[in-house]
Amino acid sequence: MNRLTVSDTRLIAEGVRRIRLVGDLRSYVPGSHLDVLCGTDERGRQRRNAYSLTGDGFRPEHYEISVRLGTGGSRWMHRLRPGDVVETDGPRSGFAPVQSARHHLLVAAGIGVTPILSHFRAARFWRRSVEVHHVSRDGVHAEDLRGHLTDSRARFWRGLDLADQPLGTHLYACGPESFLAEVTARAREAGWPGSRVHVERFGARPAGGEPFTAQLRRSGTSVPVEDGETLLEALESAGVAVANRCRRGVCGECVVEVTGGVPLHRDLVLPEEERATRIAPCVSRARGEVELDL
Repeated sequence: MNRLTVSDTRLIAEGVRRIRLVGDLRSYVPGSHLDVLCGTDERGRQRRNAYSLTGDGFRPEHYEISVRLGTGGSRWMHRLRPGDVVETDGPRSGFAPVQSARHHLLVAAGIGVTPILSHFRAARFWRRSVEVHHVSRDGVHAEDLRGHLTDSRARFWRGLDLADQPLGTHLYACGPESFLAEVTARAREAGWPGSRVHVERFGARPAGGEPFTAQLRRSGTSVPVEDGETLLEALESAGVAVANRCRRGVCGECVVEVTGGVPLHRDLVLPEEERATRIAPCVSRARGEVELDL
């Protein structure tokens, strides 16, 4: 873990706070995120949230993140003030730009603009061909994109022809799941190969659902999982250590083998061919009973 100090924090849009961190910094790939330990939940367990870095990544003087006010960790982040120290891990990236792309087409909705802004700043810094579209009600980061946005008011796909893009273009998108579903559907309809479409997801659905039981094959332990509790939380409460990072179903760090039962997947990381034999316990559940290789 790396301890960083808050150097500046201010509201940049309604409910969105920009936070700058200084300390032992390193360059990072555009589209990277920073894991931040942000307080504890109602059970006293430490929260770890991932926030996209908005800089170009090259020799940064500070790390900058933008946090929309919600519940839990985001409220803790909004209370930070200059001089406060936070524990972080990273930066890491699963949403890097493709260096060989001849043109970068960037699209975002709402706070999903944060990794897109990082891509945009890096493309401008390195003088790469780039185009950006942002759908936003509150204009978050509009000032940073001023003069470069194609359309910040209308839904971008109403006026953007994905079938008429320069040869070698790569498409990058970040926003709510419904937004990403429509973007990727439009790209498929326009004939885009999957290798040229890149998405960054906020996280998977919440943990609620019918109670079930996890049977641990190696230890013989039976672990009940209640409604409103994740399988990962139940395992941790039972003293079972499972490696984890994002706790949102997007990184794959916590994935474990399933040796029996029917998983109910809510993650955004496992490919279809692995869903019968693996599970991401940070968000996914099961029907009745599931046996894990633990």
